[in-house]
Amino acid sequence: MTTRTSMTDCSDWGCDIHGRDTARRGVSRRGFMKGGALALVGTSTIPAFLSRSVLAEVTTAAANKKKLVVLFQRGAADGLNVVVPYKEKNYYALRPSIAIQEKDVMDLDGFFGLHPSMAAFKPLYDQGHLAIVHAAGSPDTTRSHFDAQDYMESGTPGVKSTADGWLNRALQAELTIGKPSAFRAVALGTQVPRTLQGKLPAIAVNNLADFSVGGRGPQTSPISNAFQAMYDQSTDAVLHGTGQETFEAVKMLKAADPSHYQSAPSVVYPNTPFGNSLKQVAQLLKANLGVEATFSDIGGWDTHQNQGNINGQLANRLKEFSETIAAFWKDMGDDAENVTLVTMSEFGRTARQNGTGGTDHGHANVMFVLGGQVKGGKIYGKWPGLANEQLNEGRDLAVTTDFRRVLGEAAYKTLGAKHLDLVFPGAQVTPSAFLNFS
Repeated sequence: MTTRTSMTDCSDWGCDIHGRDTARRGVSRRGFMKGGALALVGTSTIPAFLSRSVLAEVTTAAANKKKLVVLFQRGAADGLNVVVPYKEKNYYALRPSIAIQEKDVMDLDGFFGLHPSMAAFKPLYDQGHLAIVHAAGSPDTTRSHFDAQDYMESGTPGVKSTADGWLNRALQAELTIGKPSAFRAVALGTQVPRTLQGKLPAIAVNNLADFSVGGRGPQTSPISNAFQAMYDQSTDAVLHGTGQETFEAVKMLKAADPSHYQSAPSVVYPNTPFGNSLKQVAQLLKANLGVEATFSDIGGWDTHQNQGNINGQLANRLKEFSETIAAFWKDMGDDAENVTLVTMSEFGRTARQNGTGGTDHGHANVMFVLGGQVKGGKIYGKWPGLANEQLNEGRDLAVTTDFRRVLGEAAYKTLGAKHLDLVFPGAQVTPSAFLNFS
């Protein structure tokens, strides 16, 4: 039986720090370009009132220039083949044809290693920017994609009546002393996701090149009339009366010709919907429009059949996933110092492969946290083991870190969301429960 008491010792939900990330972080920043094609702030063509209304530093995150990027891997990624516990003997017994062999794993700490398709992540880990939380997940045991995604996006596992998303509540939990930007919360897609639904208005943008704004009515013009109306008619005290200014802000971004946006030198995003999505996230963050939180997702993780090992269905998705995030990180340049990116998936896969060369719906999974202030180069959490008697319900990796502890720490330290009892009601997520990955 293999029992690993800690990945980084977190017996009381606190983790020590190796103290090696600061120097590496400084080295990796060299050569990165500052700013971007849409750095509009400070130009003489922007009216002063517009700069004040759209760019005012009125919230904790805005004042600190912090930005949170949330990514959802829809379909339940196989965390055991993403960050491989290659020293677990039972791992290979459970997965005779889909396991990643030790010779192919990119070693991380002598026990865990990355899938070889995630080579783009290895430098980020080695430089101390990327932290990994293994055996993370929801305390709810549902194996339904729909329910598990809903619970993770609402932040209230097992409670179906929650009307809003955890990220919307996190933005509300900031200290707000004035009128925030209308671009404060932005999702890349055709509609506002569950994560961002709630009292605080959020924008869903399908394509920055033509500013078709989704989820708010017909898209009849390059700059949606519905978008303007959304803010013109708002009765929320912090947004009332800002509609025209917000509309002007959209026109400012349009005038910058985002369809011809150029990434930083040598940065190449995968030519996929997810690659284009994160490229647009970088574009938005560089535009200095007051964005504090963005959301995007990537599907294709439900590998019931022909999952593959070092090649195949999962390997292809992992290559796109890791290369896109690495491109985004490099594209942000020095601005990456103020960015925290966190990933999640509704649940993991079964520890034992099935009869069709795949895996079924499981329980615990792996989460990634990337950022300029992240104490990376380590694997956080408590490893439960893969011996048969250690498996959840005799079939899955057990959850030892509630996903809300990870999201709560990111929201607290990046957005300044101090009232975590409002963000994750009933979860008892407090600073004393943090893993201290940042």
